[in-house]
Amino acid sequence: MPVLSAPRDARGPAVPAGPASRRRTGPLVAGLLLLAVALVAVCAFSLAVGANALPPRTVWQALTHYDPADPHHLVIVEKRLPRTLVGVVAGLGLAVAGVVVQGLTRNPMADPGLLGVSSGASLAVVVAVSVLGVQDGGRIWFAFAGAAVVTAFVYGVAGAGRRGGAGPVTLVLAGAAVTAALTSLVTAVLLTDRSALDQMRFWQVGALAARGFPVLWQTLPGVAAGLVLAVAVSRPLNGLALGEDTARGLGQRVGLTRALATLTVVLLCGSATAAAGPVAFAGLIVAHTSRGLAGPDHRWMVPYAALSGPILLIGCDVLGRIVARPGELQVGVVVAAVGAPLLIALVRPRGRGRR
Repeated sequence: MPVLSAPRDARGPAVPAGPASRRRTGPLVAGLLLLAVALVAVCAFSLAVGANALPPRTVWQALTHYDPADPHHLVIVEKRLPRTLVGVVAGLGLAVAGVVVQGLTRNPMADPGLLGVSSGASLAVVVAVSVLGVQDGGRIWFAFAGAAVVTAFVYGVAGAGRRGGAGPVTLVLAGAAVTAALTSLVTAVLLTDRSALDQMRFWQVGALAARGFPVLWQTLPGVAAGLVLAVAVSRPLNGLALGEDTARGLGQRVGLTRALATLTVVLLCGSATAAAGPVAFAGLIVAHTSRGLAGPDHRWMVPYAALSGPILLIGCDVLGRIVARPGELQVGVVVAAVGAPLLIALVRPRGRGRR
């Protein structure tokens, strides 16, 4: 007598249930709780550490009984608090975008900047500053618009004449070509405009310094919308990971999944890049570590990345304040310095028999 298997959900691959699944869920939830505790701890360090280190009691008093006349309270609430919150939002955006773009391209070495998001945002901001004279408050909108336009262009070029939308290989090639071209344009503008270079040099390497509450409020809606979309596409990305033919066999609309995933990357990485600049390695590293901790299921990778990304970004920001005291290193420099050897450790072959 043939054995009847349970039907699969048309929205994605079948997920095993029962005691084994519950045993797997327990450690994953515990891991999320540990990451949440680590995020709170690193945020506390960010509020306390700077040119002048402040005791935890002063930080707590500034948050609960703010006194504008107290210079220490003023530094914590007006300078370090918005800087920390922008780091949380930007780190979340870059990390979750890394998970989504790797699922979209089925490429474990893919980075959010691969789709032209960072280069599009950089070019838009440089042009806005150099040509239009835009000041700090308006840069974020140009950065977001540039990221959206360039990513849509890359997706259109990669999917031109291809049924079902852009494939992973053509998407990677188109993104790499457009990114190289736009990076050259950014360099040319900065080399010919000294005032634009002076204004953009810290943003261009990635920085959280001097980020106030206005930047936070401008960045938050895009990242929040992108996070909601990332949760929504996490299950279809599981199906896409099995291959396009298998995903279609499960009832997925592959073209729609790719379009929604691309929009997710634009919202997340575009907003984060607009706030903190093009921070390299952040999305790539966190996507790898999230996969190692949570497994290949995007429904778990997304929340793991949402907590791990801010920990990495704020932790590197704090480290930059410590190693160069009384000055500081910008967070983009520290993330690159930490991320390069970490990425090598993640991708190097393990075991004697592997090459």
